[in-house]
Amino acid sequence: MPQPNSLPQTNNDNIRIYLGSAAFFVGLVVSAIVFAPLVMACIVFPFAVRYNIGRVWAGTVLKMVEICCGIRYEVEGLEHINANSAVVVLSNHQSAWETIAFRWFLPPQTSLFKESLLWIPFWGWAMATLKPIAIDRNSKHSALRKLISHGTEALKEGLWVVVFPEGTRMPVDKLGGFSAGGAMLAQKSGYPVIPVALNAGHCWPRYSFLKYPGVIKVKVGGLIETKGRKAGDINKEAEDWIISAMQAMD
Repeated sequence: MPQPNSLPQTNNDNIRIYLGSAAFFVGLVVSAIVFAPLVMACIVFPFAVRYNIGRVWAGTVLKMVEICCGIRYEVEGLEHINANSAVVVLSNHQSAWETIAFRWFLPPQTSLFKESLLWIPFWGWAMATLKPIAIDRNSKHSALRKLISHGTEALKEGLWVVVFPEGTRMPVDKLGGFSAGGAMLAQKSGYPVIPVALNAGHCWPRYSFLKYPGVIKVKVGGLIETKGRKAGDINKEAEDWIISAMQAMD
């Protein structure tokens, strides 16, 4: 897989990467300006209507980044997905790619957001209508209570709850420590966990304007049962599976 700085780049390659990344950025901004008002305008309709508009936007972004930057993706383990059964997803976090892609190929979901992100024009305003679990990261106890209470409500509604236990995007060669918040939600609610591993940072590096051509690999694991178990044990099992799956991608 082509990776930033892994292979010698010619001037033509560099030009294509810069031009493709610029074209994608413009398309991303324009798509947000087009789709976000549609989502907000549908606030009077059922949640599924708004969610499906947002899902179409996510699919549009994935197609744009494929055309402009040559980034494709492969998902292994789709047989573990049952759209009729809510779960807590615990995934490693390397880029913004997964926050978009999960909306496309995983069942209807909610996820944790920093409250400040919901103030971003257009995109943040639209996300505010899609039942996010918005937290203040400066207040860990309040954030955990909100994750458990709002997350449990979402699971009972049939929504998947996506949690990135590392808490922030990490470099491709590093896995951050797993906080137990998502595992605690699963343990207290009784809903199972599905672990997900990915290597999106190779093509869409964190905090980077440039996007690099290649294939992003995603692995979806089997159900981790949570009833009668300690949150720490649930968290450890998910973390160990993700580490093993990431190593198999190398």
